[in-house]
Amino acid sequence: MRFRVCHVPIVLILGLLVGCGGGEQGEGPIVPPPPSPAEYAEKHMPSGWWGDAQKLEEGRKLFVGEANPDVNCASCHGKDGKPVKAGATDFRNPERMKLYSDSVWFWRISEGVPNTKMKGWKSKLSEDDRWKLVLFERSFGLSGKVWSVEKSQWIDAGAK
Repeated sequence: MRFRVCHVPIVLILGLLVGCGGGEQGEGPIVPPPPSPAEYAEKHMPSGWWGDAQKLEEGRKLFVGEANPDVNCASCHGKDGKPVKAGATDFRNPERMKLYSDSVWFWRISEGVPNTKMKGWKSKLSEDDRWKLVLFERSFGLSGKVWSVEKSQWIDAGAK
């Protein structure tokens, strides 16, 4: 009996450490998202926006809830892209985020993600505002990268 009592606290502590993952929110394996549906497949960041500091700042204000009181992406995804709610995507992970084209990212912001708490924002945000969110969110894990339509991948901003 004494043997079990002594080991219970150790087992509980180890279980909490493993279960909490050191404080990180687990997202599961890194797999490509499904392709965007036809109505989003040809949508891409508006011309000249990738390097536009004003649009980036407008995206930040939207993300943290300063620009629109109905929208606060940071309440789930964290102000720095580190999730604060279980299941939210960690935008700081470049290995995951490089799998999202700009059109897929825009589609997910617009329509939400099925079977998750991520709802669509197209009824609350204009198309321009949704692109500003893509612009800002990519700065966490893909800073200095732009989506190349020709190459169908993220490339260094200067490599166009």
